[in-house]
Amino acid sequence: MPEQIPLFEIPWDVQDLQNVIESIGRGGWWANGPFIEEFEQKVASYLGVEHAVAVNSGTSAIMAALDAAGIGDGDEVIVPSFTQQATVNAVKMVGGNPVFADIERETYGLDPTAVSEQVTSETEAVLPVHVYGSVCDIEAIYELATDHNLMMIEDAAEAQGAERDGMRAGTVGDAGALSFCQNKIVPTGEGGMVVTDDDEIARGVSLYRSHGRASEDYFESSDSGRHVTVGGNFRMPDMVAALGCSQMERIDTLIEGRRRAALTMNDAFESTEGVSPHTMNDGRHVYQFYTVTFDLEIDRDAVIEHLAERNISSKVYWNPPVHESEFYSGSDWDLPVTEELSQRVLALPMHPELSPREVERIIDGVQTACKKHR
Repeated sequence: MPEQIPLFEIPWDVQDLQNVIESIGRGGWWANGPFIEEFEQKVASYLGVEHAVAVNSGTSAIMAALDAAGIGDGDEVIVPSFTQQATVNAVKMVGGNPVFADIERETYGLDPTAVSEQVTSETEAVLPVHVYGSVCDIEAIYELATDHNLMMIEDAAEAQGAERDGMRAGTVGDAGALSFCQNKIVPTGEGGMVVTDDDEIARGVSLYRSHGRASEDYFESSDSGRHVTVGGNFRMPDMVAALGCSQMERIDTLIEGRRRAALTMNDAFESTEGVSPHTMNDGRHVYQFYTVTFDLEIDRDAVIEHLAERNISSKVYWNPPVHESEFYSGSDWDLPVTEELSQRVLALPMHPELSPREVERIIDGVQTACKKHR
């Protein structure tokens, strides 16, 4: 039996270890150390934004960005259902009301026309998601948000470094949310960040992440500080930021490793009957997930089983879509593209260090399965 090809592996090197050792060795800087500011500066510089504010997860980043943008009780926020649960949960967590809109077949991101149809007098924001490492039709969504005086918070958790028509994911709207979970472009185990050019949003996120405290020198100051609003403890530990700093040093190499493997698979699957890769022709797809879409006559469950028999991992992102999940089901949403694509997509192994031999095994496994399970 060939060795297992996992869905992802975390790329690390000796600099990651050295950074963490340095962070730990400082002793008194584990919760709020100098690596945090360095990590924030590296991300801000890479994306070309004024502010990057680190938090403890991508979910917290969305929550903090929404809160800082003034989204609260009863405010409607237009979201896709074709996303990870966290996107929609974040709206609920700040008191907002998620309103689902359908997605495009081209990008698998929010369809601007569908978004427009969901705007009401109660709508305060739109929350587009850049899926799988691509960029949705962000320019059209931004124009729509501007026309309707809506805030726009981008969920760019899966798309750090992705570009479309010269625009980088997370930098177009009022704020963007990044994730550094272990399978992301820049992995730190857990962690997130809000990126923005808006000074007030950046300040709001800083308050939200640390108990609403006006000054963040909690562990160094002699008093309890001045608390000016409600907040929680969503801070990023210094050891996590230490990993982020070393990972950011090689972000372009990490992306190119993913793209090298993905482009080889794209070439193979574009000529394979029954399956098509998720691609983006007008920008840089960073392939945080490598996803294929099967034709309706392909038995996806049988393909998953076939790959498992060959020790090739796979996973469905996302089925059911959020509006059909246990908590959110019950309302009558008209999302035909979302519901169809959720039945047809499958994520295959992807990480920057996939070997050519592993890539060929994945290609052969999918092609054989498509022939066998039509």
